[in-house]
Amino acid sequence: MQIPKPSDADKDRFRAVLPDNPEVVVKPMFGNLGAFVNGNMFAGLFGPMIGVRLSDADKTAIEAEHQTLPFGPEGRAMGGYVGLPEAWSGDEEQTAEWVEKAFAYVATLPPKAAKPGTSKK
Repeated sequence: MQIPKPSDADKDRFRAVLPDNPEVVVKPMFGNLGAFVNGNMFAGLFGPMIGVRLSDADKTAIEAEHQTLPFGPEGRAMGGYVGLPEAWSGDEEQTAEWVEKAFAYVATLPPKAAKPGTSKK
């Protein structure tokens, strides 16, 4: 399976749309980036695409109003995540609005337990 690599510009754009919140943790994931709160990923970068984990209501709303994409490898999209529209690649404000919704939703979920033998940093 080919995993697309984001450019430095893609990584900078991803970081720019994340909430300015000390609870946000950005980690590398398979050559891409993931943004986490309480150990749960709320946004990810897959090549140039930003994907977010939304509440059912927000996911339904964005899919009804915009041309979203499956998020993740072709044929193996990540369940519960939606790829933000490609047309938004130059719209930092609209992208940040949906990333913030994802952060707010995922922050309400139970914290993910650390795997045995690992420490939270």
